Amino acid sequence: MDEISRLLRMARLDASLDRRCRLGGSTRMDVASEGPRAVPFHVLLEGECALEVGGELYPMKAGDVVVIPSNAGHRILTSGAGAVQGTSERTGESIIFTASADGGSPVIDLFCGHFSVSPGAGTILFGSLPTPTVASLFDSEAGRSTLVRLSELMRAEAERDADGSAAIMSAFCTVLIALVLRTAGGAGAGAGVWTAVPDEHVSAAIRRVLARPGGDWSIEALSRQSAMSRATFIRRFQAATGMTFGTFLTRARLMTAADLLVGSDWTVSAVAAHVGYRSESAFTRAFRAAVGETPARFRRVEAGLVPGDA
Repeated sequence: MDEISRLLRMARLDASLDRRCRLGGSTRMDVASEGPRAVPFHVLLEGECALEVGGELYPMKAGDVVVIPSNAGHRILTSGAGAVQGTSERTGESIIFTASADGGSPVIDLFCGHFSVSPGAGTILFGSLPTPTVASLFDSEAGRSTLVRLSELMRAEAERDADGSAAIMSAFCTVLIALVLRTAGGAGAGAGVWTAVPDEHVSAAIRRVLARPGGDWSIEALSRQSAMSRATFIRRFQAATGMTFGTFLTRARLMTAADLLVGSDWTVSAVAAHVGYRSESAFTRAFRAAVGETPARFRRVEAGLVPGDA
């Protein structure tokens, strides 16, 4: 299994395509923060608009898929003459249809949804991405071709809005996040997304670690394998991913650990050793810092033996 597919399997995502927005000019659509562990996203199929999040404006063009890992409240803005207007909604069987309040001709075709991520690997994975994370799929012929075909299916299923539509559109969302993770160029953090770095040496190092997170990964060994000095490796890794190698290594190990705690009957000490920790206590401290619970309690919560946070 490839790295991105493995990451998404460990993240154990639930996905929902919530609304189709065909907004006219001079419109503002406010989007409230979702529930705990929700990650909203938008995919713009036609037109241009702007995303406002965290006090910053980010232009969006057709073919952009934007993910907001921080789950911050945000808004979508379209330009145009006249006073800024709000939106109106029509609720279908499986999706909400949103338009400008005045019912004017649409200038954008936007689908909005959210992912619900697992409290272990999922929260670590999405917590490692910038807000917003932007993938401009129309910037390449392969991306354009894929999104054009997918958009035809999304539009057709939204119009059908029948039994099974919610499940079908959820599957479309999984395709979208896979495309984002292999394409995204960042936005909120300046650096690219670590799952899609263009630097071949850094990308190769990331693949090695993900394939064997419990290995004895030192910067010295990886820099030699990458045919560069230690200082150059450190600089290029942080420039490409927006984080230090140590931070990445910890996240890779803990995502694998969370997956093993849920999907195996290994002891906590066996999981700790498998992902490269020499002591169970060090592993427990790192896991609790990342997930908010000890490994043992995390396993009990995920097994339904004790209540977890809502």
